[in-house]
Amino acid sequence: MTVLVLAGRGVCAQEIEPRSYSNTPVGLNFLIAGYGYTEGKIAFDPSLPIADAQYRNHTDAVAYARSLNAWGNSAKIDVILPYSSFSGQALVSGLPREREMTGFGDPRFRFSMNFYGAPALKEFANYRQDVIVGASLQVTAPLGQYDNSKVLNIGNNRWSFRPELGVSKALGPWTLEVAPSVTLYTDNTDFNNGKRFEQAPLYAVQGHIIYGFASGIWIALNGLYSTGGRTTVNGLRGDNMQTNSRVGVTVALPVDRHNAVKLNASTGTSTRTGSDFNLVGIAWQYRWGAGY
Repeated sequence: MTVLVLAGRGVCAQEIEPRSYSNTPVGLNFLIAGYGYTEGKIAFDPSLPIADAQYRNHTDAVAYARSLNAWGNSAKIDVILPYSSFSGQALVSGLPREREMTGFGDPRFRFSMNFYGAPALKEFANYRQDVIVGASLQVTAPLGQYDNSKVLNIGNNRWSFRPELGVSKALGPWTLEVAPSVTLYTDNTDFNNGKRFEQAPLYAVQGHIIYGFASGIWIALNGLYSTGGRTTVNGLRGDNMQTNSRVGVTVALPVDRHNAVKLNASTGTSTRTGSDFNLVGIAWQYRWGAGY
């Protein structure tokens, strides 16, 4: 079970999360608290008079997750609530401008289910992973802080829906994973003083190479590629279709039976259009239930 602490407008579709579809004993609860620091560049439509846009973002997040039995298959639900402190600078028509804001981001809710290779179990003594195939749906609700007089906000004032397919294959201590997804957005009808902001679907695929140690420590090398997401404001289509790739690493360190710490970092390797950023994060996880 993982939580990735992210910040910055428009990066939620670029989450890198290994082991999303691993089997988990039914009835486990997870409470997660995390911190992430992000810095990078913000991309705008090239036709806008905005240049050299840079930002820094500190995000705290709390999350809760529970593993379930869904029609005989392992499943889970989770909810994430972020709180961010954001600062950005840019040249607007050649003049320096700054924007600072602090507040709650849009909460995210997700249901995921493994429908092949991961039956719902309470005891794992005889279970050995081979191939797991699963799927999830994440919904982001427009409840974060939003100011319609500003272009940049912590909240997005729109819904988004991200269905994802996940495939995981175990090879001894190694696990290989791939997860394609698409993020669909509703329109923001109150963007920048009442304009209509539309965004095309953003397509992504992430892959992971994971090595698990006998001690319970595991490390993952992660990669992500995304494309799409062209925006339209009041019917004017922007020249800003995104094409980005990222790489990263995640390390999980069990502390005891109930507690674990997770470290993650990622960076962009190529960006045609879109936010190019570096991220480091740490999360503490407490689990209980199912015999714990």
